[in-house]
Amino acid sequence: MANLIPMTIRGVEKLQKELEQLKNIKRPQIIIEIARARSHGDLKENAEYHSAREEQSFCEGRIKEIELKLSNCQIIDITKIFNDGRVVFGSTVTISNIKNHEIFTYQIVGDDESDFKKNLISIHSPMSRGLIGKTVNNIATIYTPSGNFKYKILKVDYI
Repeated sequence: MANLIPMTIRGVEKLQKELEQLKNIKRPQIIIEIARARSHGDLKENAEYHSAREEQSFCEGRIKEIELKLSNCQIIDITKIFNDGRVVFGSTVTISNIKNHEIFTYQIVGDDESDFKKNLISIHSPMSRGLIGKTVNNIATIYTPSGNFKYKILKVDYI
């Protein structure tokens, strides 16, 4: 049995949209490019053909990867989980840096939906690993290659 991959509903929808785009738009475009390149003759020295085949290989690999993730995903709807105040997958946590008192708010999400610029951090990131299981007023130590940082948990939301 494969390991389940935790995802939010938004993460599943994002992957489904990418899969649809790859299958219905990108794949047919690549087939046309390969046919066009084939019509130019000798395939051994046809850079266009080799480039299109490489793109096709990448596209098919990504399709398989997404299909596998979607078939093994465990959708977690944080709004339906009892909020016991703990930081868990899908929760939104507000923290304060102990040294400089900077305040940050992050949502803990799956790898495919993480986007640091949007304050969506991967469940596998050092920050998430340090925050998971903590509650308000706990101090979390985050271990990173550039040093250890301490944060105080100010708020945990299940939104």
